[in-house]
Amino acid sequence: MTKTVNFIPLKDKVLVKRIEQEERSPGGIIIPDTAKEKPMEGEILAVGPGVRDDQGVLHPLDVKKGDRVLFAKWGGTDVKIDGQEYTILKESDILGVCVK
Repeated sequence: MTKTVNFIPLKDKVLVKRIEQEERSPGGIIIPDTAKEKPMEGEILAVGPGVRDDQGVLHPLDVKKGDRVLFAKWGGTDVKIDGQEYTILKESDILGVCVK
């Protein structure tokens, strides 16, 4: 469910929409909002152009729009854009890409 957002990150930043966890535990217990942990998985909605090295060569990011990624629980900066909550991360804060 890739969505378009009117935001373009700079350099090595990415815009991520956190993917909410299930509201039930594996045993079927309903988890209240106050007990839920901050999701560590998200979908990339926008990526920056990359970073330039000392010679001025642009190195694009390894991740792309639509990738599902895992990142540190408290990583990034939470922002609101058009009333929706997103997280802006540096590419180095991303732990890995989820492979389907």
